[in-house]
Amino acid sequence: MAAEEVGLFPLGAVLFPGGRLALRIFEPRYLALVRDCARSGEPFGVLLIKRGAEAGTPAEPHAVGTLATIVDFTTLADGLLGIQCVGEGRFRLRRRRIREDGLALGEIERLPNDPALEVPAAHGLLATLLRRATEQVEALLPGARHQDFDDAAWVAWRLAEILPIDWSERQLLLETDDPLERLRLLATWLPRFQR
Repeated sequence: MAAEEVGLFPLGAVLFPGGRLALRIFEPRYLALVRDCARSGEPFGVLLIKRGAEAGTPAEPHAVGTLATIVDFTTLADGLLGIQCVGEGRFRLRRRRIREDGLALGEIERLPNDPALEVPAAHGLLATLLRRATEQVEALLPGARHQDFDDAAWVAWRLAEILPIDWSERQLLLETDDPLERLRLLATWLPRFQR
């Protein structure tokens, strides 16, 4: 796939395809990014920070992230801009450069979309747990555009959002190309959360 350049938003969080992300925008570089994306309709890249912080000097991000499309704007109680984003496809960061205003721009390669694979019987428990959790607490998947408890990729992404796994494990799942391998990893971590 051809490389393209997008604005980057390194965060102390991982956004998965199909996931939702709320952001408070206050730094001028990110206000410019949001303005540019709103005008063009183009996404920006969300990447987990490897070293550094969300504010101030540009942080060093991981190489695999998720494209985010802005779906809503609001003025927050503190007067700052709030945006709601939806995670689209994954990408790999090839090169990065920093503009004069401190905004990081990245040359990216979009990664292929996940194939449509059914949740194998060996991991049926994961889909069942996710279904029960979402039935009990609808807020776990706010604004989910669809629910597909038979789709391996969808189940893995949604479980990764709600299980109390650390950011490095979420990043590992994001970097894993095979949805069935993501389910296998989640299944190996699941005993930690059972009592």
